[in-house]
Amino acid sequence: MTLFNFGKKKEGEKKTTDCACTCSCPAGEAEKIMNACCSEAKDGVSCIKVLGAGCKACHEQYENAKQAVKDLGLDLEIEYITDMQKVMEYGVMSMPALVVDEKVVAMGRVLKAADVAALLHKLDF
Repeated sequence: MTLFNFGKKKEGEKKTTDCACTCSCPAGEAEKIMNACCSEAKDGVSCIKVLGAGCKACHEQYENAKQAVKDLGLDLEIEYITDMQKVMEYGVMSMPALVVDEKVVAMGRVLKAADVAALLHKLDF
C-alpha cells in the first residue's frame, strides 16, 4: 500500500502536475487517487469533501458543509468519505475533517455552516 502526502514535496521533487491548485501532487497521482478533483480547480472551489468515521459529529459536519454551499448558492456536491484508507491518504489524524480542492482546511472539530461559508469566502471561491 502506498500513501501519498499531497501537501509536501520530497527533497528535490518538482511539482509535476498541471493542477491549477497548489496540491503539489506528482503528475497523474491526484487523478488516480483523489478522483481528479484538484485538477478541475481553475476559478474558485471545485470540490469539497468531508472526511469522517460515520459518527454523529462527522455527519453533522457533512450536513453543515452542505448547508453552507446551499446558502452561498454554489453548485457543488459535497463528498462524504468514510473509507479509512482514503482518509489516511490526506494525513488526517482527527475527524471530522474538511477538504477543499484537495487541501485539508479544518480537522478535529465540527464547523458550523456559517464557519464553512466564511472559510470558503476566505479561500476566494
